[in-house]
Amino acid sequence: MASSLDESDSEIDTMEAKTTKVKVAIVQAGTIIYDTPATLRKLARLAEDAAAQGAQLVLFPEAFVGGYPKGLDFGVRMGMRSAEGRAEFKKYFDAAIAYDSAEAEFIGEVARKHGIHLVVGVVEKDGSTLYCSTFFYGPNGQKLGRHRKLMPTALERVVWGFGDGSTLTVLDTEIGKMGAAICWENYMPLYRTTLYSKGVEIYLAPTVDDRDTWLSTMRTIAIEGRCFVVSTCQFLTADGYPEGHASHNKTGQVLIRGGACVVDPLGKVLLEPKFNEERVAVVEIDLAEIAGAKFDLDTVGHYARPDVFQLCVNERVQDPVTKINDTNFGSFTANFK
Repeated sequence: MASSLDESDSEIDTMEAKTTKVKVAIVQAGTIIYDTPATLRKLARLAEDAAAQGAQLVLFPEAFVGGYPKGLDFGVRMGMRSAEGRAEFKKYFDAAIAYDSAEAEFIGEVARKHGIHLVVGVVEKDGSTLYCSTFFYGPNGQKLGRHRKLMPTALERVVWGFGDGSTLTVLDTEIGKMGAAICWENYMPLYRTTLYSKGVEIYLAPTVDDRDTWLSTMRTIAIEGRCFVVSTCQFLTADGYPEGHASHNKTGQVLIRGGACVVDPLGKVLLEPKFNEERVAVVEIDLAEIAGAKFDLDTVGHYARPDVFQLCVNERVQDPVTKINDTNFGSFTANFK
């Protein structure tokens, strides 16, 4: 009979044998706007393609499910709204999905079918408010969590609500610690620091920012956080809008041109951006490289100087209505001390 020490040795051997290499996939594709069932079918097809290439983690762009309606203003001018804009928003609202919904379960089934971690940008509806979110799924199809964009940019604030600190998600999975920053959240130094402090190893950056400057931002984050950065962007043309819509263009005018990339912890570009095409690409990364990269720079460790700088993060859920009863009165009032 094996001794407990022998059993411990066996467990240690198993720990040492654990692979640090992960195949990550980017999906560079656009929504079929206002047609969520068709978009979900497209998601399933593209995820299957990535899985067939050996991907263990598949990242879809910002607002892939629900859509990024580039070019629309929803009838908004300063101090003015229009009936036509409200009608447009209703179509957009109807295309969004809830975290607990049949559509969200369908995405989980795609992850389960292919045994992949799946991270998808969605327009999330909660009550009568929309959020720009990222849903995380495990290879068994289970929802692992979500992140809601903290700060919608410019006109996005008209159609999306603000996330709060309760979804600053970093997941510790069998393929590494992963978290997401959506589009211009990547320009929020304090949010990046929060992800670094949670030990993010695979930093996911779904976006619709297709500018040439995006790659330099991703390289900066990889070097700053000493993590792998995986970013993907929609490739959306005007024929993604339905026939008869004012924005539909049969010539396929490019609205969002893509630009997915993968960067290692020392800033080396492992996957170069390609533009103006739909794309599924897979890259192998090795998380074992992170320790060596942090040898001379750990921005939330030996390079942090907490005697000079400290970050306070509020991770409470910010509910607009709180019900007080005898059992929670003390904890409720404590928030105001």
